[in-house]
Amino acid sequence: MKSPVVKRSIVIAGHKTSVSLEDAFWNGLKDIALARQVSLSDLVASIDAGRRQGNLSSAIRLFVLEHYRTHSGGGEDPPDPRETTSDILLLPPAVPSVLRLD
Repeated sequence: MKSPVVKRSIVIAGHKTSVSLEDAFWNGLKDIALARQVSLSDLVASIDAGRRQGNLSSAIRLFVLEHYRTHSGGGEDPPDPRETTSDILLLPPAVPSVLRLD
């Protein structure tokens, strides 16, 4: 049986790492990046920079979950991440990064 979790290699600001995510979380992350008009690499880098504990895969899952909890049912545009006060949604200035799938 194939695992529903897919491991992806990512380079964030020159540092290679990997994340293991279910397709639903990966697709949600891509949708959020598109809605915010930021690259997927920059969004992942900002999540990585803002996490306080745990691994990057868990931080991404929590970020996506929080996004959809916050924006469910309202039909509103997502808030500008530079204007939010929620720790999980804070995004630092863009960090050069490269996303690569193995």
